[in-house]
Amino acid sequence: MKILLAACNAKFIHTNLALHELYSYAAPYQEEIGIREFTINQTEDEVLREIYREHPQVICFSCYIWNIHFVLRLACDLVKILPGAAIWCGGPEVSYNARKVLEENPFLKGIMRGEGERTFLELCRHYLERSIPLSGIAGITYRDEVSRKLSGVGCAAPQEAGTGCKSTQGAGKGCKSPQEAGKDRASLQEEEAGPEYRGRILENPDRDVMDLSDVPFPYKDPGAFRNKILYYESSRGCPFRCSYCLSSVDKKLRFRDLSLVEKELQFFLDHRVPQVKFVDRTFNCEKQHAKTIWRYILEHDNGVTNFHFEISADLVDEEELGIFRKMRPGLIQLEIGVQSTNPQTIRAIRRTMDFSGVSRVVQKIRSFRNIHQHLDLIAGLPYEDLASFRKSFNEVYALRPDQLQLGFLKVLTGSYMAECTEEYRIVYKACEPYEVLSTRWLSYEDILELKTVENMVEIYYNSGQFRKTLEYTEAWFENPYAFYRELGEFYSRKGYDILSHSRIRRYEILLEFLMKKNSGEENGIRDCLCQDLYLREKLKSRPDFICTGKETERQKRDFMKKAGIPPTAHVECLLGGQVLLFDYEDRDPLSHNARVRDIT
Repeated sequence: MKILLAACNAKFIHTNLALHELYSYAAPYQEEIGIREFTINQTEDEVLREIYREHPQVICFSCYIWNIHFVLRLACDLVKILPGAAIWCGGPEVSYNARKVLEENPFLKGIMRGEGERTFLELCRHYLERSIPLSGIAGITYRDEVSRKLSGVGCAAPQEAGTGCKSTQGAGKGCKSPQEAGKDRASLQEEEAGPEYRGRILENPDRDVMDLSDVPFPYKDPGAFRNKILYYESSRGCPFRCSYCLSSVDKKLRFRDLSLVEKELQFFLDHRVPQVKFVDRTFNCEKQHAKTIWRYILEHDNGVTNFHFEISADLVDEEELGIFRKMRPGLIQLEIGVQSTNPQTIRAIRRTMDFSGVSRVVQKIRSFRNIHQHLDLIAGLPYEDLASFRKSFNEVYALRPDQLQLGFLKVLTGSYMAECTEEYRIVYKACEPYEVLSTRWLSYEDILELKTVENMVEIYYNSGQFRKTLEYTEAWFENPYAFYRELGEFYSRKGYDILSHSRIRRYEILLEFLMKKNSGEENGIRDCLCQDLYLREKLKSRPDFICTGKETERQKRDFMKKAGIPPTAHVECLLGGQVLLFDYEDRDPLSHNARVRDIT
């Protein structure tokens, strides 16, 4: 018998930590266990083919908000081509509504709820040794008999918007919701097979939480993860109770023994892994734990590996800032969830956050010029109307993070926010990612405005390709939010928002927009755009918006030759009279921009 652990990741570069931890924990049975990682960008036919060729008798899928429907569509078809296989799901997207998932998807055998290592080990014993019945495995919800007549039953997963339903429910009838399709399947099962084939859904008690130090290190062969981001956890659970987050449901905060953590960090360092992302929900909630790890990374830096941490900035003390100051540029990066600067909103989401403390720490770290900072905001939270969100945006933007992520509330099953939808009049999408459509404080029209701003921020701020131009022109607008809103409206009026654009075209559009705002600053705008463009790369051909003439080009070539400047560098004469040298052999480790010298 073969058991297959399967994941459908969001991107090829990602790894699924859960699968590898389950595999490591089930050490006695590893010869009978396979692991396959796919992406949701692959075709379903391709993934079906690869799983079929494994010929597993048991398939266990890792389910998240980004892959749940992809997984369910696969599972629905897998039982048709592997009719004897038992399909199990686990992960946060199915743990908190396990019975409902099974009711709507009769092709599934069961759900592993919550922490899965021991549960999976006992499931292996059940299938490979028959030494433990399903009724004796804690933390699972399962049906005692899977229907043997599913070949003609359609899948619950909705088709892409705008396409007809291709399931066996019948062409031309339109696609049904997962709930409707699930009811149809259950009804069809009863009609065709009779009650004895439907199977009772049974729910075993929850499993006690584990000692995190008992989980084996999941990475053995670094070659198997080449060109991948590796994920690592030194703690589970979260001390905070943020209402929108499923981590708040896990009330048992546990830490991995630091002697193990240091040994495992050294594995990453010895093998020069490019990036390791800690998945600890608030990494620095226990100061000594965090400081020990940061000191180890500082003292054993290999000059290559980057470590990513999600932290609460207002908890950072002077000693931690002292550690940060000494770090190699690019050794660590920090993700800081601000979410909102509205005190009433912060209280309503059960969050503790001192924004003045966050501002002080973020600005201090920024002054070191060695750590990438990623700050997050969430639109759609209670008591945050459009005016309040604009204020939150402008206050966080003023901190000049390396990236500013404008996200939207996702109403997750199992979270406290899901219980408050009626009180807050939250309307959200029926399918993943369950994103907010409107609230008591935000209309759908407001959400559309925020979506436009999000898109412009992603293109023009988070790309890091327009920093000089943004700094030069933002003062022409009422505030940063107004700049991105007006830019987004310009895109919409021109029809640019429905087209795909090259990098050079993005520069041309920004020039067109800014010229309409302040045509008297044309030379300054063009010079800034020119600098932004050449900071990233030496272009093979000059874009039209760079106004240097051919005579100047000859002068530059002569100058570079006489000055002994290598051909890998670039000299640019700006309209304002400056002459700049862009050195692509010496780049900023955070922005990756070329070093620039004024050689006027």
